[in-house]
Amino acid sequence: MARFLFPEWTQPLKKYVITPALLLGPVYIVALAAVVKDPQTLRIGYMPKQPVPYSHALHVGEMGLDCRYCHNVVDRSPKAAVPPAATCMNCHQTVLPKSEKLTPVRQAFFENIPVHWTRVTDLPDYVYFNHSAHVTRGIGCESCHGRIDRMVTVYQTAPLTMQWCLDCHRNPEPNLRDPANVTAMGYKPAPGEGAKVKKELQINPPTDCSTCHR
Repeated sequence: MARFLFPEWTQPLKKYVITPALLLGPVYIVALAAVVKDPQTLRIGYMPKQPVPYSHALHVGEMGLDCRYCHNVVDRSPKAAVPPAATCMNCHQTVLPKSEKLTPVRQAFFENIPVHWTRVTDLPDYVYFNHSAHVTRGIGCESCHGRIDRMVTVYQTAPLTMQWCLDCHRNPEPNLRDPANVTAMGYKPAPGEGAKVKKELQINPPTDCSTCHR
C-alpha cells in the first residue's frame, strides 16, 4: 500500500528533493545557528568611519562630559538624539576653531545642516526601543553601549538579539542602578542595589511580543 501513497510522477521529487532535504536539513540548521551567533552577523565590533573623528575616550573619559550633554533628551524621549553642530560649537568656537578635522562641524553649523553621522548601535525597523523607559529606571548607558569612555572610535559591543534583551527583562537586577548614576562609566552597584531599585521603582519588565514588535 505504501508504494501507492503518492502518485507515480512524484517519485523523482522523493529522490531528488525530499530525501536530500531530510538528510541535509540538520546540517543546514547547525550552519544557520553558527551564522546567527557569529560576531560579524551580530555586528559586534562594528566600527564605521565617521565624518568627524569624535573621540568619546577624550570627551567622556578624560574631560568627563556627561552623556546627556550631547544626547540631551535621552531621559525624556524614545530616541537618544544625535547632537546638532551647535552643541559642538558651544566649545569649538574657541577650542581648536581652525582644526581641519572639524571642518564638517563648522560647515554644518554655519549652513544650518546636520552632520551626517553613521549610526553604530541600530535595531531593525520592526523593533521598538524606548531610551527614556530604560534610562529613567536605572539601566546604565554602558549596559548596552559598553565602556564608551574608552572608545576613541565608537563600536558596537552588545549583540542586540531578542534573546539578549529578554535575558535582561527576565532578570533586570544585575543591570539596575540608582537612576542618578546611569551615565557613570565603570559603575559598580552596591550589594543589593539592583533589587532595591527594582522594588522602589516597581520594575517588572514585560516579555510579551507586543512590547517591542508593534
